Amino acid sequence: MDGLAIFGGGKIGEALVSGLLRGERTPGDIVVCEKHGERAAYLAGTYSVATPGVAAAVGMSSTLLLAVKPQDIDALLAELRPVVGPQHVIVSVAAGITTAHIEARLADGVPVVRCMPNTPALVDQAMTAVSAGAHATEEHLATAESLLGAVGRVVRVPESQLDAVTALSGSGPAYFFFLVEAMIDAGILLGLPRALAAELIVQTAIGSAVMLRDSGEHPVQLREAVTSPGGTTIAAIRELEVHGVRAALLAAIEAACLRSRELGASD
Repeated sequence: MDGLAIFGGGKIGEALVSGLLRGERTPGDIVVCEKHGERAAYLAGTYSVATPGVAAAVGMSSTLLLAVKPQDIDALLAELRPVVGPQHVIVSVAAGITTAHIEARLADGVPVVRCMPNTPALVDQAMTAVSAGAHATEEHLATAESLLGAVGRVVRVPESQLDAVTALSGSGPAYFFFLVEAMIDAGILLGLPRALAAELIVQTAIGSAVMLRDSGEHPVQLREAVTSPGGTTIAAIRELEVHGVRAALLAAIEAACLRSRELGASD
């Protein structure tokens, strides 16, 4: 009973299946529980994984990864409660759902690790934070890190910081996509074809991200290196400040953090 059961075959669930199979796992190591028959059939056909019911999946697995939507978590936990015990480890990627919430709905002593990945898991570039619940040991954390490490980088944080992580990196890709969308529109406004504007901005985003990761320099230093006195960049930065872009980002990320707390407020 050392297999992995993934509950929820949506984007994150599929990304994990795909990433794990590109690593050391085989289809025989993984089962996926997906309540929508058409989606379950797609996953079985695409990845050659079994798609059993909840009880059967638990019986075949020691690690149970919960990848359902937050609003579906309690219904799933009700199904898991009769068949899950301390011999299992629960790894949850349900946004906003605390380890205490999960522990309270399962048998005593079940170890839970809460994780917050993001959608770049689809291209093996996820950023995931993991936190231990009351019964999770170093071994259980290592299990979660191994799973999520198949699709990107993993860091450990106290659970008290996970709502902030959700707002910053969990939702973060959407902020970048929003910014890129606006920049492409600006290119079109200035007379560039959409395809050309998109190519210019996407490659600029990739190059800038690599510089941020690899240069060791603070973002302010990198920005200042592009900003000549009296030049085009400082004119643009002035407009961003005038229109409150920095303040809007701070407010947006704070709003995301508050919403993450609301999702777990029933604990």
